Amino acid sequence: MRIAALISGGVDSAVAAHRLVEQGHDVDLFYIRIGLDNGEGDCSAEEDIEMCSLIARRYGLPFQVVSLHQEYWDNVMQYALDTVKQGLTPNPDVMCNRMIKFGFFEQRWGHEFDRTATGHYARTLEMDGKTYLGTAPDPVKDQTDFLSRITYQQLCHIMFPIGDLPKSDVRRIAAEAKLPNASRRDSQGICFLGKINYNDFIRRHLGEKPGAIVEIETGRKLGEHRGYWFHTIGQRKGLGLSGGPWYVVKKCIPDNVVYVSRGYDTEKQYGRTLHLDEMHWITADPWPEECSGAAITFKNRHSPEFIGGKLTRIAPGEYLVESENKVQGIAPGQFTSIYTPDRRICLGSGVITGRNVTL
Repeated sequence: MRIAALISGGVDSAVAAHRLVEQGHDVDLFYIRIGLDNGEGDCSAEEDIEMCSLIARRYGLPFQVVSLHQEYWDNVMQYALDTVKQGLTPNPDVMCNRMIKFGFFEQRWGHEFDRTATGHYARTLEMDGKTYLGTAPDPVKDQTDFLSRITYQQLCHIMFPIGDLPKSDVRRIAAEAKLPNASRRDSQGICFLGKINYNDFIRRHLGEKPGAIVEIETGRKLGEHRGYWFHTIGQRKGLGLSGGPWYVVKKCIPDNVVYVSRGYDTEKQYGRTLHLDEMHWITADPWPEECSGAAITFKNRHSPEFIGGKLTRIAPGEYLVESENKVQGIAPGQFTSIYTPDRRICLGSGVITGRNVTL
């Protein structure tokens, strides 16, 4: 098959390209370039592109650097800024996969190929004539939560060449193949932000808005924050408070107040109920007629932990997740990914609403 392989300069996408070549596919490599928000180049991107060029030369593959700068800032980072300004917690990676990697790239370049391949830790599963998004066998690296908003059409055009491998095997293959990035550290950035500090990015666009940090149990003012948009429910670090640990448990946007509670075991940072809106099913609605107490597992953030629970539809597009265990840091705005009870298939995701917070 003719494959458009998205490559980032990291070891995962490099090994994905290596495996595609080993399997005899006709592979073209693509690097999606997203500049900084001031329109200038990103030095980390130059390093990545040089690494991608080495991989392309190593295997004699065509390589293109394609720009989706404006599309990224219009559709992903504007979403992130709009979300945090409302006091919610965004997930740019989720939106980037749907809108950029499998959206605009597919429309302009990927559609000319039989498949588009990435280095995500995920799988596609064929059952009863339909394609499903399958989890990776390595739960620590599983990235299906980042893919939980893609469409069925997008899923049917994707390949995940390393989705069946644990990270240790990916590193081993890279070393045995003597890939130039075999020992390169994994990226810790948010999608295409790369080395840009997230708080610096938010400050540059939204500025600062000082307000009170208040202990929720007593109403006592403990300090000041620089803007509620720098803080998310469940956050512990970065508050600048002594005598902790302190956790962010609530935000009052109209009053510009961040509420905190003290102690590792404070019940205020936990909940058992998640109210979801904007539910998106990837392949099909698993419960087209009635959904009341359906057994599921779920993730409310990027984590190796799958939590058991029950799912109930309370209105079109609105669902209630009742968790078997206490859930830490239920942050409105974040996506909750829904899985089958055996954790094998990612069915889709919904957006956590503020109706979960009952303090």
